[in-house]
Amino acid sequence: MTEKEVNPHFEDFLFDWQHKFYFLVGGYGSSKSYHVALKLILKLLEEKRTALVVREVYDTHRDSTFSLLEEIIIDLGLEGKVRPMSSPMHIRFPNGSRIIFKGMDKPAKLKSIHNVSIIWIEECSEVKYAGFKELIGRLRHPKLPLHMILSTNPVSTSNWCYKFFFKDKMNVVLDDEELYRDRVVIVKNTYYHHSVADDNLFLPLSYIEQLDELQIHDPDLYRIARKGRFGVNGRLVLPQFEERSHDKVMEAISQIKSPVKRVGMDFGFEDSYNALLRVVVDHKEKILYIHWEYYKNKMTDDRTATEIIEFKKTRELIRADSAEPKTIAFYRQMGFNMQPAKKFQGSRAQYTKKIKRFKKIICSSNCTNTISELKDLTYAVNKDGEIIEDEFNIDPHTFSAIWYALDDYEVADLKGYTVTVGDKYKLGVR
Repeated sequence: MTEKEVNPHFEDFLFDWQHKFYFLVGGYGSSKSYHVALKLILKLLEEKRTALVVREVYDTHRDSTFSLLEEIIIDLGLEGKVRPMSSPMHIRFPNGSRIIFKGMDKPAKLKSIHNVSIIWIEECSEVKYAGFKELIGRLRHPKLPLHMILSTNPVSTSNWCYKFFFKDKMNVVLDDEELYRDRVVIVKNTYYHHSVADDNLFLPLSYIEQLDELQIHDPDLYRIARKGRFGVNGRLVLPQFEERSHDKVMEAISQIKSPVKRVGMDFGFEDSYNALLRVVVDHKEKILYIHWEYYKNKMTDDRTATEIIEFKKTRELIRADSAEPKTIAFYRQMGFNMQPAKKFQGSRAQYTKKIKRFKKIICSSNCTNTISELKDLTYAVNKDGEIIEDEFNIDPHTFSAIWYALDDYEVADLKGYTVTVGDKYKLGVR
């Protein structure tokens, strides 16, 4: 027996196994992922089962779901009995239960999975609908009841998970306003759960104040992070983008303590452009400054190298588009300090989300092309007028240059705060 603090709003969810689907949606810091992980561990201690934990990108498990499960195992005093193994990532239980981790970026590896009776899809809105249908097919066991748990922060109402679990133009399963009002709703074989930061009773007030600040500079993110609600995203990709005079930008940069300086480059020739940007991050205030740009097309590499010769002299590191290895090799041979930025399946959406986390993006008035591309940059829409979250109305080369510049930098993510709260319950652990 051990005592474990849990959030009262999640108590019923923890011990309910009467439904096939569990759909958890909520704001940042609500502790929904924590309680899904705890629910999973308790069930696998009780019954011999194989559980599959899925994210869109496999490598993101290590610092999220795997790390969280490992933390709970230690907190419950189960280390030595329940064994997290890091290579490959999996967790073994003394009764033969196990948790395996997969990514939808490597779908072929799903074919070798058998007798999975529980699937947890973390950040399910990032998984494609085709992947969700594939996972339903992988959920099968000859004897045990089957369960799928989906957890997510709310995104656009154009996302498949909203259309599937709530409503689209042709079908209404549940009005999401009803969920926001009642907090827990059961519809047929689906258990719905909504949570916000206020449900996490031990969450620091300063954290909630940070979420409240979002209402001023990013209403869409405020709706997602603070209110935990789906909605129609504003068409502007970067609503926090603003232009300031070059002198004021450079003055603000000079006041930053320990500034993070980066350079990024996107390549182009005929219809696209070579875009080279210098940016500076105020890590403490979560502000991105853009203060210098080079932007030209129809330029051969040797001519561009001549025009940006100052980077060769300063040896500034340029992070560039990895899709052009020959171009990068040329610049390196010419003496430039250049390296490829990481690209992976879903990187466009991930990089965009990263940049959107800045409270402000302040651009020098000297960077006219950056202003032209980013000030009014909007999401592309499909034939039904719905937003496509990783495509835009133009090909924004300066935006790509920023992605690459910040390749190795992570903007502080407000939802990265983990805490367990609430009343004490005695949980039987063998």
